[in-house]
Amino acid sequence: MMRHRFAETRYGQIHYVEDGVGDPVLLLHQTPRSGDEYRDLVPMLAATHRAIAPDTPGFGLSDGPTTRWTIEAFAAGILDLCDALDLGAVGLVGHHTGAVVATEIAATAPERVSALVLSGMPYVDAARREQVATGRPPIDHVERATDGSHLQQLWDNRAPYYPADRPDLLERLVHDAVAVLDRVEEGHEAVNHYRMEDRIGRITAPTLVLCGELDTFSLPDVGKILAAIPGARSALLPDTGVPAMDHRPDLVAEELGRFLRCRA
Repeated sequence: MMRHRFAETRYGQIHYVEDGVGDPVLLLHQTPRSGDEYRDLVPMLAATHRAIAPDTPGFGLSDGPTTRWTIEAFAAGILDLCDALDLGAVGLVGHHTGAVVATEIAATAPERVSALVLSGMPYVDAARREQVATGRPPIDHVERATDGSHLQQLWDNRAPYYPADRPDLLERLVHDAVAVLDRVEEGHEAVNHYRMEDRIGRITAPTLVLCGELDTFSLPDVGKILAAIPGARSALLPDTGVPAMDHRPDLVAEELGRFLRCRA
């Protein structure tokens, strides 16, 4: 049974859910989601692992940095959580922003990561930072409107990336986005300021690069990530895209199970 818990960190309390026993697997969500992104995956992994899905500092029910958010700050908060739970080396899974945070953790504290899964991760280098700086529109930012139309805009911003027959998935994203509405774009900004090219080469953990075949945002970067991490391998998730973790948790669980068994 999934249990909701809190742990003390440098930023205050971090909320997480966990289920299962065995080797720990830590699941890091995309922006602006929460650990709820893994509500269907956690019970699947719990059959063989201790599955832990935190709300990244500042998201969901977690306290967070009061200064500008950075990938380094998110990673520090998650490492504090690992310390609070007395976790040794963990299987670390990150999706989109969560994958960038996982990259920083694996680069900063390689001894804490027994296996690394990077799902839907963009490759952030100088070219990408320049592209974003010269005019790429925000992903989730909206201006609050007195008639509530900004809530429709949150929905519309993400609708092209979500399956039309699963409005429940988009409802879950909008719910999480509203909780961080004043800072909803900061997670993406943190990604786009991160100097991944300086950090990714420090990864030593066995690495799986996952991506949904419909994830047009991140799929073009899979080759760059594989080239940057010696020995990394990849897997493509069919018929899903950006919301892969809650859209097709069955496919994700199958790939994670296969990869983590190989590391045992």
